[in-house]
Amino acid sequence: MEVKALIENLTDSGCDAEGTRRAKALYEAGDMDGLVKYLRKCRCDLVEEMHNSQRKVDRMDYLIRQTQKEADKQ
Repeated sequence: MEVKALIENLTDSGCDAEGTRRAKALYEAGDMDGLVKYLRKCRCDLVEEMHNSQRKVDRMDYLIRQTQKEADKQ
């Protein structure tokens, strides 16, 4: 993989400038094990964000159901 592709993929994944800089430095230093470890951490962060978003959607679904129940009673 080229540095350009790494940076583009990190940017597309929502990685900030500091994260991109860190990954690029690991790549350029040839520390592939360190880079893989860092990328896995970034992935875990993304999964956590996804779970947080899902919890928000679940809460909204609950609110919709409860509101619909009240509307149906009227």
